[in-house]
Amino acid sequence: MAEAERIIGTPDIPEAAGDGPEQSGPDSGETAAAEQDGQRTGSEPEPESEGEPKPEGEGVADAETGAASAGKGKRKIAVLFAVAVVAYAFDLISKMIVVAKLEHHEPIDLIGDWLRLSAIRNAGAAFGFGEAFTIIFTCIAAAVIVVIARLARKLYSLPWAIALGLLLGGALGNLTDRLFRAPGVFEGAVVDFIAPKGFAVFNLADSAIVCGGILIVLLSFRGLDPDGTVHKD
Repeated sequence: MAEAERIIGTPDIPEAAGDGPEQSGPDSGETAAAEQDGQRTGSEPEPESEGEPKPEGEGVADAETGAASAGKGKRKIAVLFAVAVVAYAFDLISKMIVVAKLEHHEPIDLIGDWLRLSAIRNAGAAFGFGEAFTIIFTCIAAAVIVVIARLARKLYSLPWAIALGLLLGGALGNLTDRLFRAPGVFEGAVVDFIAPKGFAVFNLADSAIVCGGILIVLLSFRGLDPDGTVHKD
C-alpha cells in the first residue's frame, strides 16, 4: 500500500485561504486603485495644470511670419538707400560737370528757348526762393535726412521706399552744396543749371525732392502708410 502511494504520488493539499496568493479580478483592481488614490490625496496635492502647451506648428508659423516681415523690411530699406544713392550720384556728377564746363560760359540751348542749361549759384531754397535764409534751409535739409532715417526702421512699402529715397538723395545733394561750396559752411550756394523758359532755374536734387514729395502726396491720398497699412475711408 505504501509502495502504491509512492508510485502514484500524494495529491497536493490546498493551502489555507489566508496563506494563499491574492486573487486578481475587477473588484481587487478597483480596490487597489482606490487605495492608491487615497494615499496620494493624503500625502501630496495634485499637481496644478499650467495650461495647454502651444502647438508646435503654430509657434513655427509665427516665427516664420516674423522672419518674413523682417526680411521684407530690410529689402525696402535697401531700396530706399539705393534710390537715394542713385539720385545723389546723378546730382553730384551733374554739378561737377556744370561747374567745370558750363559756369562762366554762355547758356546751352537744348530745345530752342524752351529749355536751356545755364549755370547759376543759388543761396536760397529750391527754384531760387528765400535767398536770405540759407542757414535755415541748411538746417531743414539736415532735419529731413534725420526724419527719413527714423522712418526707415518702420518701412514696409515699396512706393514709400522710392519716395523717401528721392527725398533723401535730393536733400543730401543740396546739403552737400550748403556745406562745401562758397561762401562758407552752412552758407554755401547751390549749383542750379536747368532753366526752362518762364520758370526758375533748378537742379537734379530739386527735381528728386519734388518728385518724391508728389509721390508721397499721392500715397497719402490712397491711404497707404510707410508700414504698408492701407486705410480705406
